[in-house]
Amino acid sequence: MTENLNCMVVDDEPLALSLLSDYISKMPGLNLVHAVSNPLAAISYLKTEEIDLIFLDMQMPELNGIEFLSLLQKKCMVIVTTAYSEYALDGYSFEVIDYLLKPITMARFIVAIEKAMERFRMNRALTEASIPTNTINHIFIKTEKRIIKINLADIYYFEGARDYVVIHTETNVILTLQSMKSIQQLLPADQFIRVHKSYIVAFDKIKFIERSRINIKDKLIPITETYKENFFKKIGRDATSG
Repeated sequence: MTENLNCMVVDDEPLALSLLSDYISKMPGLNLVHAVSNPLAAISYLKTEEIDLIFLDMQMPELNGIEFLSLLQKKCMVIVTTAYSEYALDGYSFEVIDYLLKPITMARFIVAIEKAMERFRMNRALTEASIPTNTINHIFIKTEKRIIKINLADIYYFEGARDYVVIHTETNVILTLQSMKSIQQLLPADQFIRVHKSYIVAFDKIKFIERSRINIKDKLIPITETYKENFFKKIGRDATSG
């Protein structure tokens, strides 16, 4: 693994929340981003933040695990955690990675994580092997009602906007429910770069860079510290230039 899986724990039981958080902290390759007891708060968090793997309790107030999975729409991997074995069948209908029956042991937790990492490696390999970078001139994006083809030469930038990603092209804007991370995996790295958690820009559409801001199509897009060093390295300048 060359990168960690960003994880979230959603469980209304404080002991389970604490135990899973502790297991995650001890496991190489995992990064605990958020642990929350309220499933509605978790759904709200996922509107703006990207998570690779969720540990999801099934029996919770306000929103049970099955309802949560329905709202999630397979945007990330899920490991179900439950005290009731009958939930396993429901969980697998949503293509969850595994289900952990409480009380959860570290040994069983490790088995589930190995499955998640294998799925992650497989998905990444499929993405990287799909088309050689130097032959890509378009991508297919899923909108609400159809899958559309977009020529890369027409794209100015991608903008994260709550539930959607907005694709700004030469002539219009296109909305998709795909995540910024999944879109970035489709794009050739020599043509597009992420400069902010909410922005991916096309190199050839940049007009100028000033004070850590990019001007594209007369919009000023910020370059945040997380992406600043890599961006200026890509354009052959020192990060202090911004």
